[in-house]
Amino acid sequence: MKIVVRPLRKSTTSAWQVCIDKQAITFLSEADARSYVATLEARIAAPHPLPLRETALGVAASL
Repeated sequence: MKIVVRPLRKSTTSAWQVCIDKQAITFLSEADARSYVATLEARIAAPHPLPLRETALGVAASL
């Protein structure tokens, strides 16, 4: 996943964009854009447990 923070040149304000692959999200400041990226990267890097499913006997089993 490619994440890029860049100034939005088409804007008359100091707006910034975070581009994630082909998606773009606009922020009012560079600080807001970088804060969003930091939160996103932390969530991506966080451990994710495997989901459990219940068997016919009602006992949880990992997938």
